[in-house]
Amino acid sequence: MKRRTGIVAAGALAAAAVAGVAVVAGGRDAGADADASKDRLPPATATVTRTDLVQSKTVDGRLDYAQRREVKSAVEGTVTRAAEEGRTVRAGQRLYERDARPVVLMYGSTPVFRAMKTGDRGPDVLQLERDLRDLGFGASLYVDTRYDKGTETAVKAWQKSLGIENADGRVGQGDIVFQPGEVRVVSADAALADRIGPDKAVLTVASTKPVVRARLDQGDAVLTSKGTKVEVTLPSGRKVAGKVSGTVRPESSQDASATAQDGITVEITLDGVKSPSSSEDSAATASVTFVSESHKNVLVVPVEAVVALRGENGGYGLQVVEGARTRMVRVETGMTADGRIEVSGSGIAEGMKVGVAAS
Repeated sequence: MKRRTGIVAAGALAAAAVAGVAVVAGGRDAGADADASKDRLPPATATVTRTDLVQSKTVDGRLDYAQRREVKSAVEGTVTRAAEEGRTVRAGQRLYERDARPVVLMYGSTPVFRAMKTGDRGPDVLQLERDLRDLGFGASLYVDTRYDKGTETAVKAWQKSLGIENADGRVGQGDIVFQPGEVRVVSADAALADRIGPDKAVLTVASTKPVVRARLDQGDAVLTSKGTKVEVTLPSGRKVAGKVSGTVRPESSQDASATAQDGITVEITLDGVKSPSSSEDSAATASVTFVSESHKNVLVVPVEAVVALRGENGGYGLQVVEGARTRMVRVETGMTADGRIEVSGSGIAEGMKVGVAAS
């Protein structure tokens, strides 16, 4: 018998015995025919079937976007044009305006950590030059880590295209925001006329890749493993496959307290879904089914059909019904799910009738 699932089944099997299924004493061959008497027939029967058995848990989830992060202003100022929630921003486009000056998205993994000017060297300069080239301002550029006269000329041309009057060829620390790629504005955290600075989020962005976030109980930690398969029913009713990509950090101390008490939030990537359909309501609830284990093409019976065998050998059996006769067949038990249990043994086959406890 499989030790792990046998323990799971024991309580249910004991209950089945109390409910009226015979408990066979030791000293007899469990495969031998029982007395051919109608008085010995079970109160009800079930059929041994072959199917896929799946252990799962379904919880509510919500549509979201991957890799949420806050964007703060590197310098102090006033918001003169707020971010637009729901907008997708690409390299060279404005995220918001500070002091009537556009703050522009550029692509790169190194964050802005200084103002850039002629004579500077570093990975931030390399990122800037690549972006300028890709935006069409690379005629005078040699793309490397040096901020030279060619870089200054390209920056001036770029600044003029943005309508900046004082196009001086220098990039202020608060003029650009480096992100790995295009972003979606999840929320505008600073409104028009708000004072901003390094200690306050101006907006929250995320990648444009849709995900589903769902909360699990602390006891379901095994389901939070990266790669755990899920099936998601979107608000429109469409079903898509997905998998757990990881757990999500709380977005505030209040959320952290709630998460510690209520469970673990996981982020789920959706297979083959690159962007959400316009028919999906992002405010509506999605249904997320986590598959913790599955056994394919196994024999199953209702849990109430399994009999606990007493005696020296112990174990479990099924009361096979053949017309007016019954016989006990020893089986090994496996996984349980949805009131059914996996059984195996040389004396059991698909289509057999077995006794079950009275309901």
